[in-house]
Amino acid sequence: MGGTMTELRTEVGKTVLELPGMVASGIMDETGASMVRMLRAGAGAVVTKSIGLVPKPGHDNPCFTEVKGGFINAMGLPNPGIELFKAEMDEAVPHGKIVGSVFGANAGEFAELAGKMEDYGACAVELNLSCPHAKGYGMEIGIDPELVKDIVSAVKDAVSIPVWAKLTPNTHMLDRIGLAVQDGGGDAIVAINTLKAMVISPEFARPFLSNRFGGLSGPAVRAVGVRDVYDLYETVSIPLIGVGGISDWRDAAQYIMAGARAFQVGSAVAKDGPEIFGKINRGLKEFMMDYGYGSIESMVGVAHE
Repeated sequence: MGGTMTELRTEVGKTVLELPGMVASGIMDETGASMVRMLRAGAGAVVTKSIGLVPKPGHDNPCFTEVKGGFINAMGLPNPGIELFKAEMDEAVPHGKIVGSVFGANAGEFAELAGKMEDYGACAVELNLSCPHAKGYGMEIGIDPELVKDIVSAVKDAVSIPVWAKLTPNTHMLDRIGLAVQDGGGDAIVAINTLKAMVISPEFARPFLSNRFGGLSGPAVRAVGVRDVYDLYETVSIPLIGVGGISDWRDAAQYIMAGARAFQVGSAVAKDGPEIFGKINRGLKEFMMDYGYGSIESMVGVAHE
């Protein structure tokens, strides 16, 4: 498919993608077989589910629910641990670009995990600095600019592959967090992760999720994500990757025109299946031909002009 869609080729720093859409972390990326399926469906890369140092069961059920405009999940970062995940990477890496997503409680853990992902063949590492429902991880770390800079810097010292940082929208300091990633040597920013949210059951007068709070994803968050990418484009000089609520080519185009050089799709894969990538690729290519865009590069940030 990549050979017939040269206009869709894009570069995120040193990472070259033949197709601009990636599978976002946490969707169809738990096994080597599922990651290969996503690549064959038209994803330019797959971001693994977030992996930690040791196995983690995650939160009790119920940990997922559908709402108007999207989904709310409070999975709690369940994962098999970095050692066991090697088998999945071994299966997937020969078939395309795999970005390793990792989470840790401090800079040392992030650096160790990133090193393992590099050893396993990841083309880049994505630091989960933004999960809104795992105590001691993710967002609790990612809203402190100094800590973000220290983590990114430590990981840069530990690996030679590109380092991406996935940021939370649940802060009034997104510009400062973005600059902290850049100052720490980060190669790209992924924006955004889910918005902190909750559902209450009227019948039981209690929060529906076992964790009470979760992360909102899906179409309801797209406008927030587009705005955050737009703001970051005017704040930092490193590449941006847009994610949040993308379900068709128009959504992807908005992120690109706001300043993203590539994008990630999550909830739409869960809802519409892997075929969503082929549909987005075809739609984007047709739009680019109709409106005179010869490349993804020529679309990046045009909404600022």
